[in-house]
Amino acid sequence: MEGTSYFPERVFIDDLPLYYGKGNRSKEICNNKALDRKEVAGKVVLCDYSTKIDVYQQITEVKRRGAYAAIFLTDEYFALDTFDYSIPGLLLPTASGTLVKEYVTKVRNPKVEKMKFVLTRFGGKPAPQVANFSSKGPNPISPGVLKPDILAPGVDVLAAYVPKPFILVGKYYLVSDYVVQSGTSMAAPHVAGVGALLKAVHPEWSPAAIRSAMMTTTYAMDNNGTILNSQLTGLSGTPLEFGAGHINPNKAMDPGLIYDMGLQDYIEFVCGLGYTKKQMRVLIRRTQWSCNHKSIHDLNYPSITAVLTSKTRYPVEMNFSRVVTNVGKHKAIYRAHLENIPTGMRIRVKPTTLTFTRKYQNQSFVVSIELDRDFPSVIFGFLKWIDQDSHIVSSPIVAINY
Repeated sequence: MEGTSYFPERVFIDDLPLYYGKGNRSKEICNNKALDRKEVAGKVVLCDYSTKIDVYQQITEVKRRGAYAAIFLTDEYFALDTFDYSIPGLLLPTASGTLVKEYVTKVRNPKVEKMKFVLTRFGGKPAPQVANFSSKGPNPISPGVLKPDILAPGVDVLAAYVPKPFILVGKYYLVSDYVVQSGTSMAAPHVAGVGALLKAVHPEWSPAAIRSAMMTTTYAMDNNGTILNSQLTGLSGTPLEFGAGHINPNKAMDPGLIYDMGLQDYIEFVCGLGYTKKQMRVLIRRTQWSCNHKSIHDLNYPSITAVLTSKTRYPVEMNFSRVVTNVGKHKAIYRAHLENIPTGMRIRVKPTTLTFTRKYQNQSFVVSIELDRDFPSVIFGFLKWIDQDSHIVSSPIVAINY
């Protein structure tokens, strides 16, 4: 039986009594001040799941009463931070916990025969997933620009750390040059690092070009061959959770096409948000500028988002203009492919073929989204431009009921 643990030492526990406070709900859930030191000291304690107490409070109570180790029944993946494992602790899914509880309540002298820590299991499925703490869309200020942009590794990342005491185990503080952590603060450096590498390979690229290369070369399928899962819901995610998809650094070096933008594109975007002249001067650091009041639909972003409201009358059609730049071979022909288009959403792309005769040549196209009826909060599909050299330039097409 396997669970999750971040206990930092390689320990092996065997032939220890297993304690469960059967019949006393406070003891069963390891509630604060509920356990008796005489009953649990030197034993492995089983703590049942409860909405009344979190796992951090449980491990605090177990440690305070002198337990040797503990098993916590919970379906919360991040129930404990890496710094909280002051004694050997194991997070076990409640489904598996049913078997453990059955054993500990039926056997006269229940024991833990073997319990190992600091083992890593590879090849888990489904993977990758959208972590439950990951930032979700839509962007409340401008929902017409898909957020997040991209998904990147941010769970259980082993990274360099300031060598200072970070966890108390027994009577000793452990110090390490490396620590396992999770968070968007772990994912962001991955993306920043890929951006830096792309700038080194393509020093002439703009920030928008680098963003485009990362977004259009992602993948949105997990190792089960299905759309990336949301860890929060346990269901298939949407671009409001994984953006364009999971980052793919090697593919990003040779994206084939890019969606580029310059200063004027950003000025037009900010103008459309309704900022005052004073706010505009602060944002763009200029005293003069021009706004042509272009539609946000024409912002040359690598994703396409249609925003609908409760006041929308169906059927409805929206057009989105985009310009792509050839950064691959001088001669290339790209053809439009539509994937995963849901019922009730119709997509047209004009033209359906883009022909390039030289590098850095631009070509424009228009995507029309037609929705014939109201729909759940978000539906989506993908537009993929594919050429003869197997470049796949992917963009999510999203409709949001906002």
